[in-house]
Amino acid sequence: MTQQTAKQTKLKPLGNRVLVQRLEQEETLKGGIILPDSAKKKQETAKVVAVGSAQKTKDGTTLPMPVKVGDLVLMDKYSGQEVTVDDQEYMIVKADEIIAIIED
Repeated sequence: MTQQTAKQTKLKPLGNRVLVQRLEQEETLKGGIILPDSAKKKQETAKVVAVGSAQKTKDGTTLPMPVKVGDLVLMDKYSGQEVTVDDQEYMIVKADEIIAIIED
């Protein structure tokens, strides 16, 4: 399996890692109250931007990646590593830290 990478990023995750971008959450409540950054809840939903080549087992078998570029996923709340490239914030997470794929 080859790496799939979105054109807008320079990051290519390795192995069983996935590059995701958290979805923006609503900043204003119904009553017009604007939440400061410190009060916002971390989003667990994200869009897959790039995927690694896959994970190999000890016997050399390649396990397929469970997600593909463009998938909406639900991931562990505090998983992954935050990175910033060209003023864009991303997360690099291991494929097994992704809990589910959100389908339409």
